[in-house]
Amino acid sequence: MIEPQYDLDSRNAPPWLAIARMETGVAQYPAGQSNSRITEYHEHTNIRGYDDKASWCSSFVNWCLAQLDIAGTGSALARSWLDWGEPLAQPALGCIAVLYRDEPDSWKGHVGFFLRADSESVYLLGGNQLGRVCENAYPRESVLGYRWPALMTRKDSIYGRV
Repeated sequence: MIEPQYDLDSRNAPPWLAIARMETGVAQYPAGQSNSRITEYHEHTNIRGYDDKASWCSSFVNWCLAQLDIAGTGSALARSWLDWGEPLAQPALGCIAVLYRDEPDSWKGHVGFFLRADSESVYLLGGNQLGRVCENAYPRESVLGYRWPALMTRKDSIYGRV
C-alpha cells in the first residue's frame, strides 16, 4: 500500500479535488430533459451517450481525473474503482472512496472523493449524490476501500501529470 503525500489539510488537496469542487451544483434535470454536462461525464466511461438518468457517480470521478490526463477505470460501475490504482490503509483527502449500496456483496455501489470522516460517517464530494454534485455523508461501515492513483507522487499530482 502506498501513502499519498496529502493529508486532511485542504491546503494540500490533490488537483482533481479542485476540479470536482468546481462542478458542485451540476444536477440532473427533470424527466424528459437531460443535463448535457452529465452526458459529458459519461463520455469517459463505457456508457457514452447515456443521459443523466443513468447512474453517474463513477462517470463523474472518471471525468474529473481525465481533466488531468489521469486514466480512470473507464467504467460506469462504482465498484470498478476497487481494482484501480493503489489501496490505502487510511483515507487521505481527495482519495477515491468506494462504498457498497444495499448489501456488501451486491454489485451496487457508490464512489466519490473523500473529504473527511467522523465517528459515524465519511463525507464525500461526488456526482449523483442526491441527484447532483455535492458533499454528502455515508455510513463508515459502507466503505469497501480507499484508492489512490498508482505510482503518483505529490510533485506529479501538483502538475497534473502521472
